[in-house]
Amino acid sequence: MKKKNSVPTPHDAAFKQFLTTTATARDFILLHLPADLRALCDLNTLRLMSGSFIEDDLRPYYSDVLYSLKTSAGEGYIHVLIEHQSSPDKQMAFRLMRYAIAAMQRHLDAGHTKLPLVIPVLFYAGKRRPYPYSTNWLENFSRPDLAKQVYSRDFPLVDVTAIPDDEIMQHRSMAALTLLQKHIHQRDLAELTDRLATLLLAGHLTKEQVVSLVNYIVQAGETADAAALIRQLVQKVPQHGEKLMTIAEQLEQTGIKKGIEKGILLGAQRGREEEAARIAARMLEEGLNFAIVQQITGISAEKLTQIAH
Repeated sequence: MKKKNSVPTPHDAAFKQFLTTTATARDFILLHLPADLRALCDLNTLRLMSGSFIEDDLRPYYSDVLYSLKTSAGEGYIHVLIEHQSSPDKQMAFRLMRYAIAAMQRHLDAGHTKLPLVIPVLFYAGKRRPYPYSTNWLENFSRPDLAKQVYSRDFPLVDVTAIPDDEIMQHRSMAALTLLQKHIHQRDLAELTDRLATLLLAGHLTKEQVVSLVNYIVQAGETADAAALIRQLVQKVPQHGEKLMTIAEQLEQTGIKKGIEKGILLGAQRGREEEAARIAARMLEEGLNFAIVQQITGISAEKLTQIAH
């Protein structure tokens, strides 16, 4: 059974009938795309793309068509959205940006490594005239000037791998986490014991944060002996000793338990192998064919030859 909103509206049907015809789409673009954007596009390469970016609950109000084409900057797209609800969408510019990003994501998912140019076009035929809202998505912010400042520059980067340890030590409540995340993959975290102790003694962290840091060492670290590292911290930072010792003891008990389980498994495996060897020896003594004995017991030909002799 089809959903009610899956039935095309008259607006949608007419729009798709025209705009999904490549020749008509080319005429539309020549007529309505600004000259500077039109100059970027090779309209001889227009190709209709399948699919839609409209949410199911909005299909009664919007329709869209996506065309790929070559641009002066490589692969690109023109996304035409028609708004056929009676009241225009105040957030339409943001919606256009969302759909453009969705088209970029689909382009990446297809195996491309660079973002394509996606040119959104709004086709409006609502009752309110003329169209009352800006089509610049930055205008949807209360301070467009600040939004432009944020979104037209490189995003802030915190590259902990490039920050010297001495500088990290001055980062107050962020210092311990930053230091650990910088060095978490090194085999011997014991080299950080003194620095970590200094940071824990500084008193910037809550008890919960200290426990979280230690759990981070255990779960993500590649240090050979996490329990020994924790015991060293206990000696240097006694005020957190109880919680840290509990974690260290749990680690050691887990190690012992794993060792016992491994021993049991090895013992069981050896017992099975010895039993199979005894059975194979009896079969051979009874005169059973060598190949049949090997097939039944699963013992290698080399091992079976040793048993036979």
